[in-house]
Amino acid sequence: MELPDPDTLPRRDYLRGLVAAGGTAALAACLDTVDEETVPTGTPDERPSRQHAWNDVLDRDEAGNSRPPEHHVLLALDLAGVPDEADRERVETAFRSLERAYAYDPDGLLFTVGYGSSYFEQIGTEPPIPQPTAITSSEDPELDEFDTLVHLASNNPEVVLEAEEALLGEGTEPNGVEMDATLEGVFERGQPRRTGFVGEGLPAQYTEMDAVPDSVPEDAPFFMGFKSGFANSQAPEDRVTIQDGPYEGGTTTHVESLDLQLRTWFEQDDHFLRVAQLFSPEHAEQDLVPGIGEELGASTGIEQFVDRTAEDAADGLVGHAQKAARARDEDGTPPLLRRDFNTVDGDFPGVHFLVHQRSVADFVRVREAMAGADLAGSGVGQSHNNGILQYIFVNRRGNFLVPPRRQRSLPRQ
Repeated sequence: MELPDPDTLPRRDYLRGLVAAGGTAALAACLDTVDEETVPTGTPDERPSRQHAWNDVLDRDEAGNSRPPEHHVLLALDLAGVPDEADRERVETAFRSLERAYAYDPDGLLFTVGYGSSYFEQIGTEPPIPQPTAITSSEDPELDEFDTLVHLASNNPEVVLEAEEALLGEGTEPNGVEMDATLEGVFERGQPRRTGFVGEGLPAQYTEMDAVPDSVPEDAPFFMGFKSGFANSQAPEDRVTIQDGPYEGGTTTHVESLDLQLRTWFEQDDHFLRVAQLFSPEHAEQDLVPGIGEELGASTGIEQFVDRTAEDAADGLVGHAQKAARARDEDGTPPLLRRDFNTVDGDFPGVHFLVHQRSVADFVRVREAMAGADLAGSGVGQSHNNGILQYIFVNRRGNFLVPPRRQRSLPRQ
């Protein structure tokens, strides 16, 4: 991928473009651009036993909602051969080297390592997770078939680039710390490489793209113009943690890559209708979301409107959050922990909807509720006025097991 031109882009756009491009040239350009501030180094033993335990170190907004790191890379890897014990030691040494190079902190590096069903098939064991499939009748996505997914996240763009290159053996001293081993010879780069970003005002900086209208709110952290990841809509980390069996303490990850039809979303519909479709008709009628959602604090308040879902659909309009909330646990706990982010991969606006859950079945249950197929025909269409379905298009899916940290390096079961 060609590197962006620093003379034609604002600094933050240029840095995100370098993350999207990847590679040693992008890393060198990034290091030449960023301020010479010291990125904190780390101590491996300070990291928790759960790979997905990020909440304790994530930044928070005034309402207590977690702020995800700004820069993200989803690194796909394929096994170079059937691994042995020496390979496991090599891989673990590489990951621990990264943990010495960067602090367990958004200003350092947060990362998870997950394994797809193809990994387990190659080592000759029954996969503990299902292969990805299309979930709704309206989609025909490509399916992730590579073996391993490494999610790299940091507030600093050079960190995710440096960590990626170091793991692949193309850089020896991330953050000035020598790698004691790399993944070279055990893994090969797979496809696709995916990247993205989260941050107040960042989506509005892409209005030079034909598919991103000028009407994207200037302070919105996500392309669709509203906040996301409200604390009361997120599963606690305990809820998404596997409770027993060989991978106790781990979790599962699903990645759903979506294209967004933003021009239709912003130019066909007004703010009232966007609120009604994303949250619920009552949110719009009661003017609960006059802006991007800051006024909601830590909760969308969707719980009080879930019982109206079928009635609202029969009246001709139902909300996305309203439908999804039907799949919460009996005590009202959401089953999914979202760590999704915006993307312009392929020069088109989208979302890599990355979520953790105890089992992939939890995700499927929520995704089916979001689809609202049971509501279609009652007053809403298969996609029209059925939440936000007419504006989002699934182009890829993948399922991964994220073992506890002690088993993250080529698990055996």
